[in-house]
Amino acid sequence: MTLNRYLLKSTVVGALGGLLFGFDTVVISGTTQALTKTFNLTPGSLGFTVASALAGTILGAMFAGIPGDRYGRRDSLRVLAVLYLVSALGCAFAPDWYSLIFFRFIGGLGIGGSSVLGPMYIAEISPAKWRGRLVGLFQFNIVFGILLAYLSNYLIGLAPFGDTEWRWKLGVSAIPAALFMAMLFGIARSPRWLVKKQRVAEAREVLRLTGVENYEAELQAIVASIDAEHGHGDEPLFTHKYRYPIFLAVTLGMFNQLSGINAILYYLNDIFARAGFSKVSGDLQAVAIGATNLVFTVFAMSVIDRIGRKTLLLIGSVGLTISLAGVAVIFALHRHEDLLVWLLIFFIASFAFSQGAVIWVYLSEVFPNRVRGKGQSLGSFTHWLMNALISGTFPRMAAASGAAPFAFFAVMMAVQFFVVLFTYPETKGVTLEEMQKKMGIA
Repeated sequence: MTLNRYLLKSTVVGALGGLLFGFDTVVISGTTQALTKTFNLTPGSLGFTVASALAGTILGAMFAGIPGDRYGRRDSLRVLAVLYLVSALGCAFAPDWYSLIFFRFIGGLGIGGSSVLGPMYIAEISPAKWRGRLVGLFQFNIVFGILLAYLSNYLIGLAPFGDTEWRWKLGVSAIPAALFMAMLFGIARSPRWLVKKQRVAEAREVLRLTGVENYEAELQAIVASIDAEHGHGDEPLFTHKYRYPIFLAVTLGMFNQLSGINAILYYLNDIFARAGFSKVSGDLQAVAIGATNLVFTVFAMSVIDRIGRKTLLLIGSVGLTISLAGVAVIFALHRHEDLLVWLLIFFIASFAFSQGAVIWVYLSEVFPNRVRGKGQSLGSFTHWLMNALISGTFPRMAAASGAAPFAFFAVMMAVQFFVVLFTYPETKGVTLEEMQKKMGIA
């Protein structure tokens, strides 16, 4: 099977939510010092300002599966695009701290929702042969959005915006948000969602348009797995037979954040400042780290369907443990600060090649069609809840001991290695329906 234009178009547009996800997630890192000065923030209130968006992501991730199942993945993504746009404009023109918190919360709803619906939409429209790489486009767009945010912060920081600089940094994402919203009107619905709604003829046409060679056989496999013809298209998630995919989703979401990735990305400029870097050099180092993230994500995407998801997680666990332990030593000894940027680049490369490339692919694969929306929400909810807990407390932890948080993250990545080694199945090259049988779910 070749990758046809219709499939590629639908995948690229579905993945654009990832670009806004990445941009909005880390753009705050270039504004923390200005926000602290403007609103007289303490380390605790700064943590709350950053975590306010994460409160939205938790709710967005928790409930996105509901409209996704009822109205469809594509149509629900349109609503999320509106939330991104409102958030960007609201943050840019926020008259006070409380307004800023509110609009960051709105943006968080968009981030959390797109982390569920974007990968799920792409997984459901993609053939098994291409699924890892196509769902990987969502992660590619996340890290591309991160790089754009760091680059945007750097360029805006060079302009003479003065006290309004932070408003420009937070508001510029309104442009890609508007583009995302417009492009969502030109893509197909998920064929698996259509079958769940017993719109089998429409699902057949989508499979044909996306280039599935034996689309009739694929359609019948989807119908059988969902059992839509007998009205059993939806089931409760928290039942005994789904305990294994639930375990995989929850642990993957937890370990993703126990690496410290988002805490480090949110406070990257502050970390560099603690090590003695200036504001401009800190912004520039952040661009280098964002570029590393992008390069190793592309590398991971090129091999994920050959090497496999489990192998990437194992390789990354080793690199993450080593790099985090090195950062902890630097802050503990207050020596060799010149090595900090290199260790952080190694950390980002290890994360991008493993956790970053795998999480959204894996979450979209391990649940059966009947509960994929609920399962994807659970995994994403776990990811964002851990993100909020870690990122909200990181400033105070780092202020008390610069080394302690990094040492903790290093230990967690060592634990992850053994959990993945002994409990995670490989999912490469298996259709979503075959995966259901492989995991022993009737």
